[in-house]
Amino acid sequence: MPHLNLEYSDNLRDLNVDVLLLRLNHALVGSGQFAEELDIKSRAQAFAQYRVGTAPAERAFAHVRLAILSGRTQQVKQQLSNSLLEVLREAIPAQPGLDIQLCVEVLDIDREPYAKLRLPG
Repeated sequence: MPHLNLEYSDNLRDLNVDVLLLRLNHALVGSGQFAEELDIKSRAQAFAQYRVGTAPAERAFAHVRLAILSGRTQQVKQQLSNSLLEVLREAIPAQPGLDIQLCVEVLDIDREPYAKLRLPG
């Protein structure tokens, strides 16, 4: 735990996804909420088929969905959201002629039914 999913439009062509995922993971470790070595699982998916709004203007997006075990305060979740959004802002600069939307969503996973098994190699 946690699970971080990065979804983004494929017109963010200069985006270095591997570096961005690493920076997002570092932000999570820096929060003091998670252990680096086993807890954080992150992945990314680019979308070629998408629509942002209804206008024909060139638009793009990057959306981080962070799923964490329930029990953390709203303040902790807000801090996580803010730190991840700052990483996105630093990694995805404004581009002329491209309206970019960056967002972060923090979701609770119920602790009771959550199951995890580690198979060390």
